[in-house]
Amino acid sequence: MIQSTYTPSGEYSGSVRSSYDVIVIGGGPAGATVSALLAEYGHDVLVLERHSIPRFHVGESLIPETYWTLQRLGLIDELKASAFPKKFSVQFVSDGWKESAPFYFDMHNSHESAQTWQVERADFDKMLIENAVRKGANIRTGAQVLEVLFEGDRAVGVRVKLTGAGDAETVTQEIKAPVVIDASGTSAFLANRLKLKVSDPCLQKGTIWTYFKGAQRDPGKDEGATLILQTEGKRSWFWYIPLRDDVVSIGCTGAMNYMFSKGTTPEATYQRELARCPYLQKRLVNATRCMDYFTTRDYSYRSTQAAGNGWVLCGDAFGFVDPVYSSGVYLALKGGEIVADTVHEALESKDFSGAKLGAWHDGYVEGLDNFKKLVYAFYTPGFSFGNFMREHPQYRSNLIDILVGAVFKPGVSDIFKAMGDVMPPSDREEPVAM
Repeated sequence: MIQSTYTPSGEYSGSVRSSYDVIVIGGGPAGATVSALLAEYGHDVLVLERHSIPRFHVGESLIPETYWTLQRLGLIDELKASAFPKKFSVQFVSDGWKESAPFYFDMHNSHESAQTWQVERADFDKMLIENAVRKGANIRTGAQVLEVLFEGDRAVGVRVKLTGAGDAETVTQEIKAPVVIDASGTSAFLANRLKLKVSDPCLQKGTIWTYFKGAQRDPGKDEGATLILQTEGKRSWFWYIPLRDDVVSIGCTGAMNYMFSKGTTPEATYQRELARCPYLQKRLVNATRCMDYFTTRDYSYRSTQAAGNGWVLCGDAFGFVDPVYSSGVYLALKGGEIVADTVHEALESKDFSGAKLGAWHDGYVEGLDNFKKLVYAFYTPGFSFGNFMREHPQYRSNLIDILVGAVFKPGVSDIFKAMGDVMPPSDREEPVAM
């Protein structure tokens, strides 16, 4: 049995048994959440994570609705005691220089959940997985899942390659469980193998990001604000996320054929787009880039199926929406919570059918679609949120609800009835403009 012993090399080591109640593929936010809550219910959970912990990952900005899952996990006091910058608002900049007024979350909600955090994902994800261990989940790093095992159409376990500390003692082992949860993130392990993953043709975007020291921050309450900055002509946008130690995460997103055109380096593309965003240039006058350029591509997709007999998808392994509204970590946490409750009910009733394990799907997709429709509006040529709100001020609360993550709130989707058909062009058809 795993003792979930954490080593200085960033590994949870130990042998594994031949069977558990639940196997979770992946120890990111979704996997850590679902395993923590299932362990808290009293189930025997094994998390298989390929990488050591902590690990570098993009996606640092938490939206306010993460509060409720973090509260259920028991992590609010730990986050309050951390050095992560506090986030009170988000501000939008259009055409490279036109500033909107900040959206202060506490003007919409007086509860302490209106304040959230900007986190380094390595430390935040480690916090989540350590919490799962405290609650009784078994964690094994250096664990590469090779396949999900099926008997007929029912998943019954996994075949995994386990590597010991220092790449020693590599063994391949079969481990059985009545439920296999795929929380493998955007690698979408099971959805890819079952050919369930479908990309969104209107959101085939790519991102180039890096980190700067010494970038300009606003004073006081605005110091930790997220900025979303569209470049001139709406061809791309930048995020600006203040982190600890005077570091800022700054990434640029646009259509893949625009961001990764042949013969252009990530640095050249990044600098090209920076030149089209005067507001951001001003903030970087005294800044120094402190890390390399990173890239990611084609990351908006959804699975055509949420679960099957003995298996269920969780978080990004089910679907991912463009990161413009920082929804990724929230959906991973919320997805982990919803799947944990569903799997607990399945274990209690011993009903491991796809219908039972996927019972969360319809309600979750309604919330996911609220994010997606707002993302579509952001990318639609000619659409202006400012003009829309001037014409329809009664939907301001709906807009803020979605921005803070209250996408499962009854009636929040009414805004889209007034917004009409906002649909960006297919990125497959968008020409490259250099």
